[in-house]
Amino acid sequence: MPQLPDLEAWAIFAKVAEAGSFAGAAAELELSKATVSKAISRLERRLGERLFHRTSRRLSMTETGRVLSVRAAGILADAEAAEAEALAQSATPRGRIRMAAPMSFGIEHVAPVLPDFFRDYPEISIDLHLSDQIVELVGGGFDLALRIAALSDSSMAARRLCQVRRLLVGAPGYFASHGRPSHPGDLAAHACLGYSFLPSGDTWRFTGPAGEEQDVPVAGPLRANNADALMPALCAGLGLAVQPEFVVWRELQAGRLEVVMSDWSAPAIALNIVMPAGGPRPPKVAALIEFLAQRFSERAAPWASP
Repeated sequence: MPQLPDLEAWAIFAKVAEAGSFAGAAAELELSKATVSKAISRLERRLGERLFHRTSRRLSMTETGRVLSVRAAGILADAEAAEAEALAQSATPRGRIRMAAPMSFGIEHVAPVLPDFFRDYPEISIDLHLSDQIVELVGGGFDLALRIAALSDSSMAARRLCQVRRLLVGAPGYFASHGRPSHPGDLAAHACLGYSFLPSGDTWRFTGPAGEEQDVPVAGPLRANNADALMPALCAGLGLAVQPEFVVWRELQAGRLEVVMSDWSAPAIALNIVMPAGGPRPPKVAALIEFLAQRFSERAAPWASP
């Protein structure tokens, strides 16, 4: 295999020719004078020609050195231009991002804000994967994911965006027929619509006004793996459900649903961005993270109660 050019030595030679001395080139390159001298000697041995006449007081280029210094300057200039272009490209957010998000939140809240993101960053594209199941980031090739949960310790990096309240809600017609529960123990007498991915399964957990905790087994006519799938039955008065505020906020404002047992709270969860550990993040990913953080902060989230 042919030996590759000693590009470092050629670049140092160009700087020595420009500066007119080993010391000047060493100072500009932030190298030792000995390193510069060794690079020139290495290049001369390789070429079989002397590039400089050296005395204790004076350094001058040989005829070969003068001819080759023009080529060396071109090599150095091309390398500097290529590096500058690469740095400029890497600093500009561009490329594809693979992002995962929960189904309902992704459709209702993430997808509507993406046009604004694309207007700001026209060279970025997003592959959006929607599922309520927790995806494997590294194994699935995802750059980041939005997760609505109480995060456990893991190898993932995370950034909390905002709190997400989970509310026990029902339709006015349901309460007119079945009454309003005021304590978790009352739920045994009520139809409850369940969410399949709830960590506690068919057991609902609540914390009371004095900090007391209570787990309640529940049952009802419908269980689904997506919160939006519960909404028609919920609004039709077929039962109660514990729903994230971002799913039911419009129905609450319109009076189609009502909150009950408000002095008891479901376990706290939050909207988080999770990412594979390590860094720094590519500019495209950093841009999306900051955009999502602005759109879904505690103050900006459209569903958040005052």
